[in-house]
Parts: sequence; structure tokens; C-alpha cells
Amino acid sequence: MAPMPMPVQWLLLVLVLMTSLHFSSVICSPKTTYIVQMDKSAMPGSFSDHLDWYSSMIKSVVSSSSLQEIHGDAGDEERIIYNYKTAFHGVAARLTGDEAEKLEQEDGVLAVFPEKKYELHTTRSPMFLGLDREDSTNVWSKKNLDHDVVVGVLDTGIWPESESFNDTGMAPVPAHWKGACETGRAFEKRHCNLKIVGARIFYHGYESATGKINEQTEYKSPRDQDGHGTHTAATVAGSPVHGANLLGYAYGTARGMAPGARVAPYKVCWTGGCFSSDILSAIDQAVADGVNILSISLGGGASRYYRDSLAIAAFGAMEMGVFVSCSAGNGGPDPASLTNVSPWITTVGASTMDRDFPATVKLGTGISVAGASLYKGRRNLSTNKQYPLVYLGTNSSSPNPSSLCLEGTLNSRTVAGKIVICDRGISFRVQKGQVVKNAGGIGMILQNTAANGEELVADCHLLPAVAVGEKEGKAIKHYVLTSQNATATLAFGGTRLGIRPSPVVAAFSSRGPSSLSFEILKPDMVAPGVNILAAWTGDMGPSSLSTDHRKVKFNILSGTSMSCPHVSGVAALLKARHPDWSPAAIKSALMTTAYVHDNTRKPLRDASTAASSTPYDHGAGHINPLKALDPGLVYDIQAQGYFEFLCAQKLTPTQLKVFAKYANRSCHHSIARAGDLNYPAISVVFPEKASVTSLTIQRTVTNVGPPVSNYCVAVSPIQGVSVRVDPSTLKFTQKHQRLTYKVTFTTTARQNRPEFGSLVWKDGVHKVRSPIVITWLVAATCMRSLKDF
Repeated sequence: MAPMPMPVQWLLLVLVLMTSLHFSSVICSPKTTYIVQMDKSAMPGSFSDHLDWYSSMIKSVVSSSSLQEIHGDAGDEERIIYNYKTAFHGVAARLTGDEAEKLEQEDGVLAVFPEKKYELHTTRSPMFLGLDREDSTNVWSKKNLDHDVVVGVLDTGIWPESESFNDTGMAPVPAHWKGACETGRAFEKRHCNLKIVGARIFYHGYESATGKINEQTEYKSPRDQDGHGTHTAATVAGSPVHGANLLGYAYGTARGMAPGARVAPYKVCWTGGCFSSDILSAIDQAVADGVNILSISLGGGASRYYRDSLAIAAFGAMEMGVFVSCSAGNGGPDPASLTNVSPWITTVGASTMDRDFPATVKLGTGISVAGASLYKGRRNLSTNKQYPLVYLGTNSSSPNPSSLCLEGTLNSRTVAGKIVICDRGISFRVQKGQVVKNAGGIGMILQNTAANGEELVADCHLLPAVAVGEKEGKAIKHYVLTSQNATATLAFGGTRLGIRPSPVVAAFSSRGPSSLSFEILKPDMVAPGVNILAAWTGDMGPSSLSTDHRKVKFNILSGTSMSCPHVSGVAALLKARHPDWSPAAIKSALMTTAYVHDNTRKPLRDASTAASSTPYDHGAGHINPLKALDPGLVYDIQAQGYFEFLCAQKLTPTQLKVFAKYANRSCHHSIARAGDLNYPAISVVFPEKASVTSLTIQRTVTNVGPPVSNYCVAVSPIQGVSVRVDPSTLKFTQKHQRLTYKVTFTTTARQNRPEFGSLVWKDGVHKVRSPIVITWLVAATCMRSLKDF
């Protein structure tokens, strides 16, 4: 059978993609940035300074002709763009592939990583989380809120004039803080204050990859042009602002999770993205500056632990007592789509709140379809009038460029004066509306795909537009394709509270299992990440389109980028209340007190399927800050414990050494399997051999509640296994006492998919809950059944 002819629009699209790929390969320099990790202790005695040693190493692999031809006399110095010396030891340098290979063979070189590009994972949430209830005022006292906790935010910078960064009434900058307020275009020393205690920029890796920053069109300073960094920083620790809203939507008091904490923005993301050498330098500097929490709302895919520069730097930060929170990614609902999966990183997925922004599509048939929108503008459609409705796709489930409303695909003769139905995908949601507007359309209905399901994400469109779910969208398209004169109008309903059910796991939130270690359940938890109101830049309209000239002080965004700072802020509150807690203790408190039922008292749901979500979707559950304050027991892990986990991953001595830079760590083999890491979640993996029917894991809990406490255990039924806990009671006689228990899982019937349950320790006041995942590996590969999760 002859192949079907390709539509002209698709040919154009493919041609554009191929051309862009061609040009990207043509302009690629023979030198790229590599991150070089060094063994600090291996410096020869002939050197008195580590940077001199690093420079000598670089020079040794760069040929003299290369130095003269490309860099002149100062070749080796110009090759080095960063010197890392706190959370990581080594340099970032511009090298050819051959030079990088030679360098990796040199004594004292632990690893050489190629530069990696990261992407941003782009109020009511304090109330939804119980942080401004009457009874929470005493719990989070002013003394605690004003504790000297500094949160470093790696992002696009900050808009310091925002009221969210007002420092009125704040105490002096904490004595432990060693950061700086770097200046540049439109950012002066005065822009730092008692709230913004420092601000830095990192751009050498970015410029090495993309060329010099155009300082006429972009701020080469901590000032935020994009808005993303301002939004995340305000979510973490924004001061209360009364009357905050976006064009009238979500009117109320906007405040961060920890309004008494300080923020220190580290600008690592620019117009063309975020690069690993800059991110690594920012983490290194932030730890040296004295941050207590790091909030990182970006990701670049999962790499092996010893090849992931962010994971290695985060390990170093953890060793220094810094809690690191990262976004899980927006790759959902695909399984195994997570980023930032290292166990010493807190990986945060996204969920909804009990607030939405309703809008309605009223069809000519008299049927009304519920949707969502943040449109507010002069181009309103009359609710008493019907307008022509058009869809440029077909009955096929596969969209085409016109149905996707891609740039240049809409004919004004077809869409002018009409409401246009656009399929989600490829281009940004708000950009589709701009395409419709440019072609003369008067409105847009944005239809979800199967991947988005019925989840409704509201956007601040430039023309009247309503987002609808997949099922409703299909019904609307069927109406258009089967009617000669289909019509509709669009109506906007403002802000609605008390939505049930909520929370719901966002369809876009990346899902587990971890592609690196099945024994480590990821994500760790979910937090509000859909339709979040927070401060915004004064340089960008709310749609982030260059054609959007509206100016707003607050914006509403969705993504795991928004959920991550919620957890970072709550971690700051916990650090303020419990300054002696380790990063692992804070994570444990957040995980073991998380809830797994919504406000209808039913199990949390998955927006992509409307069915119950699983721990691969929501981790331990939805964060509960007030409960996390007093968890009763914590699963603590010190740096050596994480190192033992890596030993159990069968890393080579050279690979392990990248994590042993401070304490010259070695494997004590205290953990037989990765699943024995003292993690708050339990994930048991039965091997392919059916003869292995029983597995035992071990956990140790630390009493952080009343000195004298008695806990008994409860385990939910799990299909395919029987569970025995020994001992079944834990009797504590003092605070900080540690007790160990073992859990034995015995297969009664192997299952062809993961099974889920929970283990809960109860003392009558506290419920310390650990999710359980049981997986039976099958022959050939366990990954082939992931799509069934």
C-alpha cells in the first residue's frame, strides 16, 4: 500500500525543524564547557593554591598550537570559567572532546561532565495548607517566623520593587550570612534589604554555550526579566500583601510559606536557558554564603548519580546541613518521567488547590460546557449572542498544525470573526491564542489532549479564551464537524473557592518510579502547583508573550516550579522551629505527616485519569505543614548513610569518590541493599527469580516527640504479599532515642504490576506513615510494564 501524502503544513513544520537542527550543528563550537571534578586532597606539594593546580591540569591537555590559535597567550586562563570550592571541588572549563577525554585520565581528576542545559519547571495556598488559620498563629509564633533562616532560590532573578519583598519590621541580617549583593544593569546595592539579603548572577557557562548576553535586551544583573524567579521567591518567603490579585482574579492576601524568612536569589537562568556549570557554581556559592535551604525549580532529565552535577553538588550541600528542594518536572502523566531523583534531594510533584477560575462555553445547541480561564480584557463576547465556531482538524485523534493553531497555519479568511477550537500541544497555550488573534479570530476554545485529561489550567490569554477537558472538547468538536452553522459564546466566572475534590494530582506532574533506583520512591510528596498567585516582574506581561503589554504586580502560574517553593518555604519554617534538625529529618517530617485523602475523604485522585492516584504519582502524599511541625518520629539519615546507599548501587571506587570529597568516605557496607536506606518511604523489589519469596528491610526511627512514648504498628493489606513487623511496638524512654525495626515481606502470589500500601506507627497522638510499594521484576525487563502503572 502506497504511503499517504504528507499534508503541506506538516512538510513545512518538518522543514523548519530540520533547518533549525542543521543550523544548531553548524554553529556548534569545537569547544564546549565541561565540569571537571577534582580530588582536592591529591594536590601535589609543588602547588600552594588549588586554582593554580587546576589551571596546570587544563594546560597539560591543551596543545600549544590550540592555545595560540584559539586563545593566544592566555589560553588556559580563559578556558577556566568557574572555580568550585565549597559544595564541589574543581572547575568549569571550555574544552574540546579530545581534551576532555585526556583530562579524565589524569591523576587527581575524579570526573569530567559535559555541560547540560536545564529548563524551568514552570494566595490561597497558605490558607489551603493551614498556615494562616487562627490556631496556627500560636504554632508559628513571630519568634519562629523571624528566625534567621535564609532560602537560596536558583532561578531567573528577582524584581526587588515587589511589595512581597518589603522588609518592614524584620530583624537585622543574620550574623551567619556571608552573601553579597551584586550590582549590574538596573540593580543596585539598595535593592537588597532585610528580606532580600543577597543577590548574585552566574552566566559564564551560558555565554560559553550561546554567546555574549545582549545587555540592551536582557538584564545582566540579578533583576528578573522573566518573572519566574520573582514568583518562586515570593512563594517561598514573600511578605504579606493585602489586596493582591491578577486582573481581579484570586483577590486576597498573598504571602509566602515562610514570610519571616530571608531570600537570596541566585540568577542562573537566562533567555536561552539554564546551564549546569552556572547552576553548580550557584550552589557552591550559596552554601559558602550560608543558606539554610536551597529551592531549585528546574531540571534537565535523569542522569546516573555520579554523572549528575546537580546531584553531586546537592550532596555536598546536604553534607553542610542545607536542605535541597527540587521540582519533579512537568513530564506527566508519563511514567518514569521524573527529574532530580537523588534520595538526598526532596523531589516535589504538583497538585491542585480548592480554588479555580471557572469559564463557560455556551454552544448554539443550548448546552453549556464548563472550563477555566483568566481572561480579562476589552474584547469581551456578549453572552446574549452566538458567534461562528470553527475547528480546522478532523475526526481523527491525531491533530494537525492548523488544529494545533501553530504560527502561520491559520487562514484569516477561514477564522476571522469566529471562535477557533485549538488542540493543546507543541506550542504554548497562550501563544495559540495570539495566533488566533493575529488571524482575526475573536475567541478560542483550548481543548485538552488525552495526556491532560480533564485537568483545567487557567491562563491569562490575550483574547477571550476558555480551556476545556478532553471529553468536553471532543463533544464540542463533534458538534462543529457535524453542523453547518455551529456557534458558541464564551463567559467568564471570576474566582470560585471550596472546590471538591481537592487536592488532585496535576496531570502534568512528573511520575515515578525513579529510573535510577526502584528502591527509592519518588516523587517524595506533592504540594500546590496549579494556578498559584505570587509576585511578578514589572518587565513582562502576565502571558509572558512579547506582544502582551499589560503590567501586573502578581501573576498566576502552574507547574512543579510552583510546588517546589511551597515545600522550600515550609522547610524553612521547620528549620526555624527545629534548628538542630538535619535535611533528612525535615524531609521525613514532611513525608510521614503527608495526607493521602482529599476534602471529600476519598483517596487522592489523578487529574489525567480521574482515578485514584498512587505513590508513583503523589509520593508520600500532600504536605501538611502543621502536622510536620510535630511528627513524633523521624527517619534520619546522615551523609554517610547516603554514601552507603551509593555503595549498595555498585558504583566503582572512582565513581564513589565524587561523593567522598569532604570526609574521605569509604564503604562500611552497613546497607546490604539500596532498599535498606533509612528512607521514610518503603519500596521493595522482588527479583526475577521466583524462588526469592521473602525480603526483609530495616528502618530506624528517632523520637522527636515526648520522651516517654509507646508506638504500635498498623500495616494496610497489600495484594500478593504478607507483611510482618518486628517488633510490632516501639517503647521510647527519652527524647532523641533511636529504635530499629524490621519488616519482612513474603510473596503469596506474584503480581504483574506494582502493589501499594502503607505502614503507620501510632501513639494515640501521632501517626507516622510510610507508603509501601511492592514490585515484582519480570524476565527481560521490568520497564516494559511501566505504562500500566
